[in-house]
Amino acid sequence: SSALELYSQFGNREGVSEKMALANTAIGNYQKALEAYESAISINPEDYRVKYDYGKLLSKTKKFKKATLVFNDLIAKDSLNPDYYYQSGLVMEELNDSTAIDRYYSAFTIDENHQKAIYKLAKYHLQKGQYEKSLNLIDKGLEGYSENLELISLKAQNYYWQNNHNKAVIWFERLLELGESSEFIFDKLSHSYAAIYEFEKAIETRKKLLQMNPHDSESYKWIASFYRKLDNWAEAEDYQRKYLMLMDISLSVDYQNLGTILNQQQKYKEAIEAFNMALEEDPTNESAAFFKAMSMSVYYADYDAKLAAFEGFKKRFPNSRMTQVADQMMKKNRDEQFMKGETKKDSVSID
Repeated sequence: SSALELYSQFGNREGVSEKMALANTAIGNYQKALEAYESAISINPEDYRVKYDYGKLLSKTKKFKKATLVFNDLIAKDSLNPDYYYQSGLVMEELNDSTAIDRYYSAFTIDENHQKAIYKLAKYHLQKGQYEKSLNLIDKGLEGYSENLELISLKAQNYYWQNNHNKAVIWFERLLELGESSEFIFDKLSHSYAAIYEFEKAIETRKKLLQMNPHDSESYKWIASFYRKLDNWAEAEDYQRKYLMLMDISLSVDYQNLGTILNQQQKYKEAIEAFNMALEEDPTNESAAFFKAMSMSVYYADYDAKLAAFEGFKKRFPNSRMTQVADQMMKKNRDEQFMKGETKKDSVSID
């Protein structure tokens, strides 16, 4: 921002507009940056580097048709620059133009080590089921850059979809060695381990996926099936039960949310009914039980009924973190009862 203030003092001199474009891009003011690029190009139409940056910013701001014109013009001026073809391919891909692949091939033909073009071409052939073409391109790319994570991932997937799981394992493990980890990698690697009868490794990998996503029901199902292969029936039962619990979709939280909404409208009787439904769905939902007790303490006029509501909650959840709040509410109700001079009635039990 400070740089922009200083640049503005130099007027429309050559080089200033480009710097203003870069500064505006840096602070995220893309419209101003585009205007500055256009000004720079009007001053020096032959500055291809400025046009190239302009085209990339047009693409970033989803002005794809205009970006296409810029890159086509650059290609016409310099047909041996692979990046012009690659950037043009990206824009054409966004426009769902099937000839984008030709642009990537042009970039690759000019520069056989163009990693980004190689990735696009290898991915294209993999999606088409043309595994050998894809592998040839991947290997060519890895010759130039052996730790290209995108190409390693494609190679692992290539072998996976060919059911060549021994080789798939090698390349998925390579991704992990290089610090990559995702649910996708753990999912496919676990299946590859299982396919080559490495069930312990398949289980270990699935458990890592569960650390990332504890609610992935499919992982519990697969782990149970892997334990069955190992005749470990106790663990298989444990994970099968966990799978079934996750698949039994509970509406407890939804009913609890409804009860909260009703409370805000002072519809306490309906709120209590909603919290009861939440507890029917999930008897362990202590939040719903606590909110039910709170609603009852407001709804019922009888102080013993108010106290019984919190006593019922404490009995049901003796170790709840909300016990202290329940005690405070009970004390408040006792104080109010004392101030009103009400005599204690027989104990009231409210579930």
